Amino acid sequence: MNHQRATPTVAQVALIGLFVTALVTAQVTASKILAFSLPFSLPIIGAELALPGAALAYAVTFLASDCYAELYGRKATQIVVNVGFALNFVVLALVWSTIAAPAADPTVAAEFATVLGASTNVVLGSLLAYVVSQNWDVIVFHRIRAHTGREKLWLRNIASTASSQAIDTVIFVSVAFAIAPAILGIGTVSGGSALLTLIVGQYLLKLLIAVLDTPVVYAVVSIVRSRDGVGTAETPS
Repeated sequence: MNHQRATPTVAQVALIGLFVTALVTAQVTASKILAFSLPFSLPIIGAELALPGAALAYAVTFLASDCYAELYGRKATQIVVNVGFALNFVVLALVWSTIAAPAADPTVAAEFATVLGASTNVVLGSLLAYVVSQNWDVIVFHRIRAHTGREKLWLRNIASTASSQAIDTVIFVSVAFAIAPAILGIGTVSGGSALLTLIVGQYLLKLLIAVLDTPVVYAVVSIVRSRDGVGTAETPS
């Protein structure tokens, strides 16, 4: 007997699209190191905030996944997260096939390889950091929800994102900027102080975004529930 599957809603497609868009953007922007001057000095990082270019894009993936988790449940969110993990390999294959393809201008090809070749380190760091931190985010989000019900969405959003971002940041920076370059010989191996600066800088930005995006999560969830009548698909034990 054939069962007709429900048509995905605009909200579902939009949240998955935002998640994937931010994820891919993070892969191709992470090799650029950003530096922001601060009006004050902080321990470890001093008066300059240094972080990978992917920090903002990757933080958006957690916003999208938290909205999706609240609306559609743990199992549906883990499917999105783990399919996204597999798509990282597609990004890596497409980047390297483009680098390997013949080029009309060798100079441009060399610059292209220099910029995007380093994304191999970024993707490898992202693969490990992503699969650990995103699944952790979903688990923590729903463990808290099991105790709070629909109340205290702000607590679920901040606690799950803050803890998962800490895990993600340490794994990603260590692999992308030290372990992978050392093993593969691609890119520059960063020293201990540089790694610590990147970890602290990236995490501070992600933590700030986790706090600031809470009203956005509330707004998205409220709009989708009122528009589509969506609850949460499941309450995990």
